[in-house]
Amino acid sequence: MQSNEKLLKNREYLRSNWDVLDLEVSDQALKKPLPAMEKPIDRTRQLIPLVKKDEWKIKPVTLEQAILNRQSRRKYSKEPLTIEELSFLLYATQGVRKFTEKYTFRTVPSGGARHPFETYLFVWNVTGLEKGIYRYLPIAHMLYPEREYKRDMVKDLHEATLEQFWDPAVYFIWTAIPYRTEWRYSSASAKLVALDAGHLCQNLYLACEAVSCGTCGIGAYDQKKCDSFVKADGKDEFVVYLAPVGKV
Repeated sequence: MQSNEKLLKNREYLRSNWDVLDLEVSDQALKKPLPAMEKPIDRTRQLIPLVKKDEWKIKPVTLEQAILNRQSRRKYSKEPLTIEELSFLLYATQGVRKFTEKYTFRTVPSGGARHPFETYLFVWNVTGLEKGIYRYLPIAHMLYPEREYKRDMVKDLHEATLEQFWDPAVYFIWTAIPYRTEWRYSSASAKLVALDAGHLCQNLYLACEAVSCGTCGIGAYDQKKCDSFVKADGKDEFVVYLAPVGKV
């Protein structure tokens, strides 16, 4: 059991320190360059377009229905997701409503519109997509192929998630790039990134109700193995949350 002193120290990450926060020493105040909103890509790779929001044919679900039916689901059918359904889920969790050179307004809130996350997908059973690891490009609303499917990927992800693979159609894996938030908010960033992750996954839960899917937010995982799975360096980018999604 952790000592009481260590527990109390850890609680400091949950507290607001705005009364002592000095934003005058932030990298934004020091006029340092704005961090990129997305990771770079290899432009020789073929991007995969997703279905745009004005082309969706998603069944109507009231907000009341989505909230009342929302629950963590760990058993999924063998039915595949469609590319349209995946497009909807991605837009619901990180979709860009407005884009400028300095910020993006998205479908989820984020402190200072900093949006510190990258969305990786392990695609297992999605119509029209090969199995493998992809990354969502929210500004273009496209998928970027990260790695082709290899035989041990399911085993690796199952181990990385502490045996919580559960045979979904797709596994959402969110990494944080903390500097996007640190650039503006300095020492307050850890709390803000954690809050933003909650907004992100809750939208996935609610959006799943509209496409007959279930999900389960995964906060217990092997950090090093998850980082390795998506090739994150574990320092400037690391996994912070995961969620399998499948038809129910």
